[in-house]
Amino acid sequence: MPAPTPSPRQLLFICSQNRWRSLTAERLFDHHPHYQARSAGTEPGARVRVTAGHLGWADVVFVMEKKHTDILRQKFAAELAGKQIINLRIPDKFQFLDAVLQDLLRERLAEHLPSFTTGSSQ
Repeated sequence: MPAPTPSPRQLLFICSQNRWRSLTAERLFDHHPHYQARSAGTEPGARVRVTAGHLGWADVVFVMEKKHTDILRQKFAAELAGKQIINLRIPDKFQFLDAVLQDLLRERLAEHLPSFTTGSSQ
C-alpha cells in the first residue's frame, strides 16, 4: 500500500495592498502539488484585507516587510500564537508578476519551502 500523500502546506502571503507582491507570490503556487497559497493585505484599501480567518487557515505566514509583521501582531496576537512568520524583505517597488519580483520570491522562498522548486510549474 503506498504511503499517504502529505496534505499541502497552506501558505499566506501578506503585503500592504495585496495587489503586487503578495498576489504575485500567491500566483507562483497555482497548481503546485505540495503547497496551497493565499494572499492578503494589511491596509484598509487592500484588494483582500487580512482577517483572522486567513491566519487560522495558514500553516506559515510570509510577510514582505517588517511593518507587516508589526501590524499583524498588533491586530491578531491570539491568531498568531504558534504561527511561524517569515519576513521575505521585499520592498514595495515591483509591479504584479514582475520577472525580477518572481525571481526574488523564488530565491527567498527556496530556503523555507523545500518542495517549492521541485514541484513548481514555473
